Amino acid sequence: MIQAWIFLILAIVLEVAGTTAMKFSDGFSKLLPSVLIFVCYALSFVALTFALKKFEMGIAYAIWAGIGTVLITVIGIMYFEESSNLLKFFSILLIMIGVIGLHLSGNNS
Repeated sequence: MIQAWIFLILAIVLEVAGTTAMKFSDGFSKLLPSVLIFVCYALSFVALTFALKKFEMGIAYAIWAGIGTVLITVIGIMYFEESSNLLKFFSILLIMIGVIGLHLSGNNS
């Protein structure tokens, strides 16, 4: 099960890197970030596929998407000066609660 967690964490990190590369690609006008989008997302899906050998599909996807969303939101606020307000932070909290709840409801908690 530890290996599945490693693959899931790797999938999340790669998805976040790919999404961050989207911002840096400036609408596909910069080559390296544009290439990194596809490389990071492809590797993320590979890692997620290996994680699915041990995780329930819905739970793994919720963790991958939910934590990815939270991390991208935090990166946007901290590094790209995107807006932040109480509603945004409350919404992030709800995503985290939902991901934890789904994980705890699964057979592999």
